Amino acid sequence: MKPVIAIDGPAAAGKGTLARRIAAALAMPYLDTGLLYRAVGRRVLDAAGDPKDPDTATAAARALLPDDLQRGDLRGPVADDAAASVAAIGGVRTALLDFQRGFGAKSGAVLDGRDIGTVIFPDAPVKLFVTASPAERARRRWAELLARGVAAVLPDVEAELHARDLRDAPNMRQAEDAVALDTTTLDADAAFAAAMEVVRTRLGRA
Repeated sequence: MKPVIAIDGPAAAGKGTLARRIAAALAMPYLDTGLLYRAVGRRVLDAAGDPKDPDTATAAARALLPDDLQRGDLRGPVADDAAASVAAIGGVRTALLDFQRGFGAKSGAVLDGRDIGTVIFPDAPVKLFVTASPAERARRRWAELLARGVAAVLPDVEAELHARDLRDAPNMRQAEDAVALDTTTLDADAAFAAAMEVVRTRLGRA
């Protein structure tokens, strides 16, 4: 079985950017597991359902198809809220276990999310837990929104991220064998270099 690289951490810490770069550098498949929950949330909304309803959300998760991840409406405030709601439902997380494990087991992969190293692939040889200070995470998300032409106020973004952290907390923790990477003072290249050092060491490619 080829290796799985598990990258966990809170929103806007930079784990998605890192995961994509690592996957590209190692020519490995990449899965943003957050898209799974966004796609489930969209399926619920398409059916005029409530993303907070466990039965509705779990049924949507069980019906999820790979093509659902290609939708163009998986980003933005509506998708964010729906994803956060369905992700808090145990039945949804259970329904998506096989999808994530199947993706990684085929030929190895880089996956990022909240519980990749603790629940999805607890035996992954490489685990990173990517963090940054709340203030820096909010600044990054705020800058990202402005770059996309979305009107945003920094204090509001800080409040939204804090609320997101509270929702994510029950399903997110650092695995005991994960390496913590604080990106607060690192630019994208420095964070990538630090992450790749960990990856190479864990895979015996140093």
